[in-house]
Amino acid sequence: MDQPAARRGVTAVGHQRPVRRLVVVGGVVQGVGFRPFVHALATGLGLSGQVANGPAGARIEIEGGPDAVAVFCHRLTADAPPLAEIASVATAELPSTGGTGFTIAPSTTGPGRTLVPPDAATCDACLAELADPADRRHRHPFITCTDCGPRFTITSALPYDRATTTMAAFPMCPDCAAEYTNPSDRRFHAQPVACWACGPRLRLTGAVRRDGGAAVAEARRLLAAGAILAVKGIGGYHLVCDATASKTVAELRRRKARGDKPFAVMTPDAHTAARLGHLGPGERRVLTGRSRPIVLLRRRDPSPLAPRVCPGSPDIGVMLPYTPLHRLLFGLPGDPPGPDVLVVTSGNVSGEPLVTDDREARCRLDGLADAWLWHDRPIVVACDDSVVRVRADGSPLPIRRSRGFAPARIHLPVTVRPVLAVGGDLKNTLCLAEGDSAWLSAHIGDVDGLSAQHAFARAESHLRALTRVEPVRLAADRHPGYRSARWARCDGRPLTLVQHHHAHIASAMAEHGLDEPVLGVAFDGTGYGDDGAVWGGEILLADYAGHRRLAHLAYVPLPGGDAAVRHPYRMALSHLRAAGIAWSPDLPCTAACPPDELRLLEAQLARGVACVPTSSVGRLFDAVSSLVGVCHRAGYEAQAAVELEAAAVRAGEVRNGYAFALEDPAPLLGAIVADLHAGTAVPLIAARFHLAVAGAVRRACRQARLATGVRTVVLTGGVFANALLDEVCTAGLAEDGFTVLGHTVVPPGDGGLALGQAVVAARVADDRGT
Repeated sequence: MDQPAARRGVTAVGHQRPVRRLVVVGGVVQGVGFRPFVHALATGLGLSGQVANGPAGARIEIEGGPDAVAVFCHRLTADAPPLAEIASVATAELPSTGGTGFTIAPSTTGPGRTLVPPDAATCDACLAELADPADRRHRHPFITCTDCGPRFTITSALPYDRATTTMAAFPMCPDCAAEYTNPSDRRFHAQPVACWACGPRLRLTGAVRRDGGAAVAEARRLLAAGAILAVKGIGGYHLVCDATASKTVAELRRRKARGDKPFAVMTPDAHTAARLGHLGPGERRVLTGRSRPIVLLRRRDPSPLAPRVCPGSPDIGVMLPYTPLHRLLFGLPGDPPGPDVLVVTSGNVSGEPLVTDDREARCRLDGLADAWLWHDRPIVVACDDSVVRVRADGSPLPIRRSRGFAPARIHLPVTVRPVLAVGGDLKNTLCLAEGDSAWLSAHIGDVDGLSAQHAFARAESHLRALTRVEPVRLAADRHPGYRSARWARCDGRPLTLVQHHHAHIASAMAEHGLDEPVLGVAFDGTGYGDDGAVWGGEILLADYAGHRRLAHLAYVPLPGGDAAVRHPYRMALSHLRAAGIAWSPDLPCTAACPPDELRLLEAQLARGVACVPTSSVGRLFDAVSSLVGVCHRAGYEAQAAVELEAAAVRAGEVRNGYAFALEDPAPLLGAIVADLHAGTAVPLIAARFHLAVAGAVRRACRQARLATGVRTVVLTGGVFANALLDEVCTAGLAEDGFTVLGHTVVPPGDGGLALGQAVVAARVADDRGT
């Protein structure tokens, strides 16, 4: 704080008549050191009064000379703590009382709303204490202060005080209590404050048992010896192992039934991360920020990683330690050497929700982990790691928005009545919205099992408790088979069903503050269309009130539904048949299909049995991936597309793509087959295909602009998680004079769906007067 400037202000106005002002600050102002900041600012300026947490935020009464009070009000927002997010400031004049001194008053209750901040990575000051043998919190795995640590995942109700967090079960020792009540201390009113004397407690259980610091030392020894550990984090359990140990990584993959889906890794610092992938300034900024997501980096070759960490992917997901326990697992100066790259993946069998409960962890992770490193501080709600890709221009592209971001407020360009949007069945997140604000839950995942549906219900209840939004309307996807929509139908409140791709486009509009028609390019794998077909290659004219389909990828049969998704060769053969191209035995997709299945597939397509038409660009990527021999069987969502992108990246710079129009993919497929027969390298074919899709987008958008006059394009849908396609489409459309907007706040895939549903439902309800 600038003390000399503050004192000059007080001296200059000491003769003025004092004024007293009420200041109510809304937003993320609890759990971020805001009250200590206000206390220090007021006392430094020689002002009197008080500050208290309340349901509407921070309630401040400030008294002193008019100029000093004005300086206080300015610096209140200009110099706010790093984790604070000020959404509103309301002021009113009060009668002067002539009081002296400034105090922090007890929290109050009543109507209103404040916000809980996301969990934040351990700050540098706490890390320095963690490594200092002279500090009383040396090696303490729960070290925290007002600038860092868990918030969202330990808070059960508001206002944010220790009594409403899972730290309520750990009474502060005298030393921690002294810090907590000392206005000049960094831990002044830091709710998670603790030390070795007052808990929580860390334990290692399994074949061996250790407590406290000995538990970490033994865990490091086990990791170095090739063990797989279940480690309790702030939002759930992880499975952790040495990322360079080939046998251990392969065993973890087998135990989790992970298939070939890439694992994320954790490194102790950005320098080590740069050994694994290309780390530009944008990636470094996101990687080292306080949210500490998994950042997707283009892989380096050769790599020190075990081959089975991320087979077939062009990227490696890397994150840095975000808790003290993570830092301790890598060791402090003087510790024996151990692994410097760890696989850190969600603690569950693939397809199941993240484990948060300790008793459940010992049951569900039995057979997956060799030992459990856990603690006795409960987790209120599951919160998986966020995943972010960084575009060529340095802007973030969220792939999964969860820890470090949820439940941060999203400002809306429109005012909405209280609404709950339940998202989709894949990559599910929930959204609560009211007024000009929306809040997304952490990533819930696929809601196709009983445990996942329980996680869905817990997330909904927790988000409602923290936002105090009581929705009067619900929003859901139109798909008749979605479990999320079924839950909403059973609720009883008014329900708006929102078309899948309209919701995708609306989510991009909302995060960019738009309330005007746009051209939406919505490319994904599956979405229920207005005509009952499976959409996914759409050019829509859209605003919040509605949408009009301007163009789409030509329909082809989706033979067998999910079977075609799991076996991309089925989509390749369907596309070839629709294009009038023979199933030549020398084509990779034909050779990949078992002879008996090939005959059945031919009959199925001829008769149209179990063949819903689809316009999905995601399925086109699958088809081309199998057609050129990259991926014939998908063990995880979008595997065929991911591996096709990896092949395209290997081609280097390619300038010319195939000719392609959305309404007729036959020439594109014919050109690919011709290149295969000519012996053209697969990476070159993959690159030409990506350029072809981007070219088709440009042509479709130019035609749409002529028809509508709209010059703003939003790129959305899961296909635009493909960095190469996103980059080429954005550059080409900008060259054509469009304003091009992609996602930077919520994911382009189904993880961002609920935000769009919420704003569409609110607008539609208002238009109908309901």
